[in-house]
Amino acid sequence: MSEKFDCDHCKESLYGRKYIQSEDNPYCIPCYDSLFANTCDECKELIGHDSRELFYEERHYHEHCFRCFRCDRSLADEPFTSQDDSLLCNDCYCNEFSSKCVACDKTVMPGTRKLEYGGSTWHESCFICHSCEQPIGSKSFIPDKDEHYCVPCYENKFAPRCTRCKQVLSKGGVTYREEPWHKECFVCTGCKIQLAGQHFTSRDDSPYCLKCFGNLYAKKCEACEKPITGFGGGKYISFEERQWHQPCFTCSRCSVSLVGAGFFPERDEILCRDCNTKL
Repeated sequence: MSEKFDCDHCKESLYGRKYIQSEDNPYCIPCYDSLFANTCDECKELIGHDSRELFYEERHYHEHCFRCFRCDRSLADEPFTSQDDSLLCNDCYCNEFSSKCVACDKTVMPGTRKLEYGGSTWHESCFICHSCEQPIGSKSFIPDKDEHYCVPCYENKFAPRCTRCKQVLSKGGVTYREEPWHKECFVCTGCKIQLAGQHFTSRDDSPYCLKCFGNLYAKKCEACEKPITGFGGGKYISFEERQWHQPCFTCSRCSVSLVGAGFFPERDEILCRDCNTKL
């Protein structure tokens, strides 16, 4: 007597029939499909043992059911993407959702390198400097109206240049006589100290610090022989081509201040009323 060889589920004999072994148990084809086959997410039918099954994001499909939502082409061996749970081939996705390069008017394919700026999109190779026409890529750039420049080209074309060294003035700087200067280039004509941030004056269009200007061009106080610049609110007295700092304008004999008071010149001296009467 032959040994029993039955389907583990329906118990029908499997002699002379096709069967599938699962976990050491034999099953007839109908039982195997009903017990173990997955349901196609598209047509809701079982995916039989002899069908090619595709699996995507925990969903199962017949090969012929795995197709583009728009053009109905098979996606079994094609690149695809998912949009709002709908499967789309690359062509349909690009036509519907991908941006177009503003330079070449071609679609920027998903996964390709691109650059987005000001609401527009470029292929990386199409985003080029308006001057040298080289791709800008990930480098810094400067927009000018509808054009874009790499930094070297923009500086060569538009950036102001220092009046002294003629190099590009990229940031900061000083404006003197409506001309741009690097801070380190804007120096006193006399001692070469930087003038940015401090008081200065000029003579014959050349800038000077107050000390140099005073030493070179200012008149000297008749009393202390130091320069009279008039800067910083300093007041002075002038009489017959002679000048005094206001604090220095005192009687030559008794040193009383003569500011706002009458005085008497006596040769190189200036005298108060009392000292003049003692002569």
